Amino acid sequence: MATYYWDPFTGLDAVRREVERIFAQGDPGGRVFGRQTGPAGPGRLPLMNVSEDAESVRVEMLTPGLDPESIEVSVLRDQLRISGVKSAVNPDVKPEAYHRNERGAGRFTRALTLPVEVDGDKVTAEYVNGIVRLTLPKHEAAKPKKIAVSVK
Repeated sequence: MATYYWDPFTGLDAVRREVERIFAQGDPGGRVFGRQTGPAGPGRLPLMNVSEDAESVRVEMLTPGLDPESIEVSVLRDQLRISGVKSAVNPDVKPEAYHRNERGAGRFTRALTLPVEVDGDKVTAEYVNGIVRLTLPKHEAAKPKKIAVSVK
């Protein structure tokens, strides 16, 4: 006989997605729980990886089909904002004609609080093969300092 244990957290992610979907329907601005979603809808924003080393924070964002000229990046202390426009694959097809439309199109904005303050004047950005890569050097005050220990 198999024993099953009840896990109260199973299914919470599905509930969260459903609540976000409901709020997005009544929220034409696309702002759900403080997160910009854009016209493509929740869950359809470009996916993003954020990593950090001793010198900088690195951000990679998947943006296939995005017009590189539309990308706008701004940084203020520890706040990063990336926006752009993704064109529809076939603009002649009306939205109501789709049976399934999982490739969102339109304007998007991603806002992110970085783990440390960065030097906005030294940020570099590149677009390669549908991936936006940002290198955000840490502000001098945010870099780890090595302290010498004196022995007496």
